[in-house]
Amino acid sequence: MTSANSPAKPICWTSVDTPRSRASSPIATRQPAPSPPSRALTAGELLPGEVYSAPVLAERYGVSATPVREAMQQLAGEGAVEVVPNRGFRVCERSSRDLAELSEVRTMLELPAIVRLARAVPPERWEELRPLAEEGVAAAARGDRAGYAEADHAFHQALIALTGNRRLTQVTGDLLRRAQWAAGGGGRPGTAALLADASEHTALLDALLAQEHGVVERIARAHLSAARHRH
Repeated sequence: MTSANSPAKPICWTSVDTPRSRASSPIATRQPAPSPPSRALTAGELLPGEVYSAPVLAERYGVSATPVREAMQQLAGEGAVEVVPNRGFRVCERSSRDLAELSEVRTMLELPAIVRLARAVPPERWEELRPLAEEGVAAAARGDRAGYAEADHAFHQALIALTGNRRLTQVTGDLLRRAQWAAGGGGRPGTAALLADASEHTALLDALLAQEHGVVERIARAHLSAARHRH
């Protein structure tokens, strides 16, 4: 085991892609804006166990039925909803165990990556993630549950993208989406709860900039825990 005083060893990731070989800012890793059904799901507007038809959702959100149906089919493929023949789509019900298991897998993948990045990435690179963290704080302050879910996803994707491992970035991003959907049908968190979660992004960046590796691990572990990820 490497001691705290030992020189950091260079990271050896499986992907040949490196942070500097992509766009100059990790913000470039942001995904396209979620569809109205996806936003509604993370906002808790679509209730677990309920069946929704594409035309009804299209009318609710002021869009045509075709893109809504396509978005719901995609969510079905990702396990967020299930197809109900001749009726529409039923939002899958998730238990607290589902959320805990998702959090456990995320911790197993993201925590080691963050700890290793803390010793390998120059401090100035972390400041590039500051706008994403601030975006999350702003959404949380508005009480915008769906907006914060998007900002949370963008922050974690940009963070893990610094490993240069595209598959790891894809897998962890998918796990976070599933965790957000699993939590989406629960009680709506208040502004204070959203701000507490968002503040962990800024606290993590502060610790990374200060190269306080023990603090980095503690904050990251707490942030990934199931109890705190109920957007």
